[in-house]
Amino acid sequence: MKPGHNPNSFGIIGLGRFGTALALELARAGKEVVVLEIDESKLSLVKDEIEHIHPVDSITREILIESGLSHCGTVIVCIGKDIESNILATLHVIELEVPRVIAKANSDDHGRVLEKIGAEVIYPEADSGVRLAKALISLRTLDFLELDENISVTEIELSDRYHGKTIEELNFRKKFHLNIIALTRDDKTFVDLDAEMQLLEHDGLVVIGTNDDIAVFEKANNK
Repeated sequence: MKPGHNPNSFGIIGLGRFGTALALELARAGKEVVVLEIDESKLSLVKDEIEHIHPVDSITREILIESGLSHCGTVIVCIGKDIESNILATLHVIELEVPRVIAKANSDDHGRVLEKIGAEVIYPEADSGVRLAKALISLRTLDFLELDENISVTEIELSDRYHGKTIEELNFRKKFHLNIIALTRDDKTFVDLDAEMQLLEHDGLVVIGTNDDIAVFEKANNK
């Protein structure tokens, strides 16, 4: 880790479904989290659990420095539909020499641009569902995306134990302390999940949480 960068500090730029889940899970694991978001209404969802939240008009180099995000060990750019803002924010973070920069891409072309400027790329949205599903099938538990030695984003294939149950019935967050950020089924990926959505055997749940909590769910799933 470069001098001046805190390995236990994480920057989140953008609070969509994915960014919110990342920010809350990291904070609950005791990590320092710095959040930048243009939509102030989204900040209200995390203000009770995250101290360093910053409403901004745009993502500039100056704002990254003033907010303290430039000193984070890892920054995840979660800006969704605004590809230009996503790329510019990623470039600014890389130029500030943050040791690890992860950026969300909406398409293969978008991802290639992000890779060219030096970011790690993830494809969590339905636009790239097939690609994500294939990646999740080949990269099993704890191998999809490790944000920290204790926290991972991973996919777990459901056993028949949960076949026919809804997400609400599973009571996932309360029982297993994990957040569901996507579901894969038949080479399709769903990110806007309804509590009444019925789960099927062999569905892939993409979750974020501590490795210990993931292990507990895997054990329950395989009983």
